[in-house]
Amino acid sequence: MIISLQLRRGIGLPRHIYNCARGCPVESTLQIISGKWKSVILYHLIKNQVCRFSELQKLMPHCSRRMLALQLSELERDNIILKRVYPAVPPKTDYRLTTLGKSLSPVIMAMEEWGRQYNALVN
Repeated sequence: MIISLQLRRGIGLPRHIYNCARGCPVESTLQIISGKWKSVILYHLIKNQVCRFSELQKLMPHCSRRMLALQLSELERDNIILKRVYPAVPPKTDYRLTTLGKSLSPVIMAMEEWGRQYNALVN
């Protein structure tokens, strides 16, 4: 219901990057969480609730500053995260999940569990 209400308001852009039928729910999910670092960003925001840009950089040392900024911008555009800029010197910015973003928690946590099981099998 959250998703349909926000899409009716014009939030989120319909993009088709996979070869699925129009309206495929798996494609819709992948359009949001696909991206080299998006799932990892979401994971850290689920675990920490609020993160500053510098904190995310420390949590993802192999992600370049430019790539992190791009992925955060796309997640913000899709109404998955909220960027808060505080009027302070030096500027303070943090990121948190929106209600829509929080609805992805079961998906991301299922990925975490699957990854743990996979790592146990192959290592």
